[in-house]
Amino acid sequence: MTNPSKDKVSAGDPIPPKCAVIEVHVGELKQLFDAIDPSPFRDRDLDPKAEEFIVGWAKDLPRDASLALVVDLDREAGLPDEATVLRDAIHEFFRHRAQTYGQRLRELFRVGRTSLVIGLVALAGAIALGDFLATLMKGRIGEILRESLTIGGWVSMWRPLEVFLYDWWPIRNEARLSNRLAAMPVRIRYANATSPDAWRVDWPAVSPRGERMTEAQQGLDGASSRAHGAS
Repeated sequence: MTNPSKDKVSAGDPIPPKCAVIEVHVGELKQLFDAIDPSPFRDRDLDPKAEEFIVGWAKDLPRDASLALVVDLDREAGLPDEATVLRDAIHEFFRHRAQTYGQRLRELFRVGRTSLVIGLVALAGAIALGDFLATLMKGRIGEILRESLTIGGWVSMWRPLEVFLYDWWPIRNEARLSNRLAAMPVRIRYANATSPDAWRVDWPAVSPRGERMTEAQQGLDGASSRAHGAS
């Protein structure tokens, strides 16, 4: 349980005192996002390594713990709303991740129900056929056929049993974890960078396609940032 250090400039959501804090250290914000994703800011996917790191850390924490994310950034503050843009992008990614796991769970249950019907029909048919053959072919051969068909019928129940006993709960846990991550506060903690203009080549000052903002926009944002620093 760590709170953002008070000796560093920070921006973003306030971190509640009893939150379990996930800390990520990057040189630039764009390192958190997939470099080949051309989507708008708030719709970009996280870099797979960043996603794995955040999710892995969250899994090591208690399931009932409130989560928070602190990004240690090796540059000075840039655009006034970059912490908000970062939070929205991270929340949107994990909301989509939760929806994906929810859809996967519904599809798994659909397959499970279909498999259960097929398995029950196959089991009933195998038992009925086994009993018929055992009556028709009295003796050891009939018993062997009945036992073989009964075993085959129970084997047909393997898939629905696997779905309803084992497969569904890991997917549900991933969906719940994604919902928790989609609601966590996000804060940026800035380092004292040597170049005060480093933010100009970082996201969100640079678009996902690598296109910079216009000089007029950068000038306005830079002036706003300097005024904010002076206050």
